Amino acid sequence: MTYFIGLMSGTSLDGVDTVICSINSPHDFQLIDAYSYPIPDLLKKSLLILSQEKQPDELEHYAELDPQMGHLFADCCLSLLKKNNISPAQIHAIGSHGQTLRHYPKAKYPTTLQIGDPNIIAQKTNITTIADFRRRDMAAGGQGAPLVPPFHHTLFGAEEQNINRVVLNIGGIANITFLPTKPDSILGYDTGPGNGLMDDWCSRHFNCAYDPSGSLASQGNVNKTLLSLMLNDSYFSQNFPKSTGREYFSYEWIELQLAKYEQSLDKSDVLATLLELSSLSISNEVNQLKPHVDEVLVCGGGVRNKRLMQRLQELIPKKTVASTESYGLHPDWVEASAFAWLAHQTINGLSANSPSVTGAEKEVILGAIWQAC
Repeated sequence: MTYFIGLMSGTSLDGVDTVICSINSPHDFQLIDAYSYPIPDLLKKSLLILSQEKQPDELEHYAELDPQMGHLFADCCLSLLKKNNISPAQIHAIGSHGQTLRHYPKAKYPTTLQIGDPNIIAQKTNITTIADFRRRDMAAGGQGAPLVPPFHHTLFGAEEQNINRVVLNIGGIANITFLPTKPDSILGYDTGPGNGLMDDWCSRHFNCAYDPSGSLASQGNVNKTLLSLMLNDSYFSQNFPKSTGREYFSYEWIELQLAKYEQSLDKSDVLATLLELSSLSISNEVNQLKPHVDEVLVCGGGVRNKRLMQRLQELIPKKTVASTESYGLHPDWVEASAFAWLAHQTINGLSANSPSVTGAEKEVILGAIWQAC
């Protein structure tokens, strides 16, 4: 077996998802083991602040957090290897997405920033490490995200079944991959907020990191006026390719919408409205896809929010809305597995971006390689 490790610390910051996969070719993929390692509370708080709030000393915070995340990523790899009695010498490469702090695909000089120093990962594990996946696609004129659709197509494409399928990832930000029966028309983009805004509201107003099963949101009522103000945000009317992050859909964004509303609201009603915002911004995109979608496979932390999943089924009627687990890969591990797969592509000199998704001018080999010594 040819082993690869995938690392994903997403916009929800709910942990470092770490997977070991056997990948012998792009279509020969098997998940061996996986674990989500918690991010220490102080480090998580610092990451949330730096990813959402502009500060006068941002550069100093970045300089501190980049190596901290590098050590954390390396320790996650070593811990999972020890658990499986696999030596670093048996791992062909690590694919690390890194922790996104900034993503500016529409800037005059487009750029993106993911931290977690790959020099430290490679040195500490003695495993060749591949990181910085987004910027080569940006250099080719793309958005640098989403990068997972080619992996989604490899695992979940259903052309032979004549099924038009959407893979929906609900992290802090939600994104969709559209896999129609004609594979040359694959699409993928960020629909907007997923769990992120709800998590921010829970942290500030309910003294908890997130809303388990959507039970807190279920206690409130959707405020249609506030919802309309939120849906008027220009991001939702942009054409794809498009991508965003928590530096845009942040707690400050919520405060801006509440300021427009100009009336006080019950905290449960705001949370219910944020859940409806995520549900509608996702379902609106799925329902307008052509040809019509037959099935929606959901991955990411949002799959555990029962109220969110219920609303999606209600808003995407007559379609199957199910977890990716029904097709062989647990929803918690899809994104991390994708970066193991992307590492396989890079180390073998294979392109891995999808120009129809990111808007890049051509397919390119993604990521930079830090060799083991």
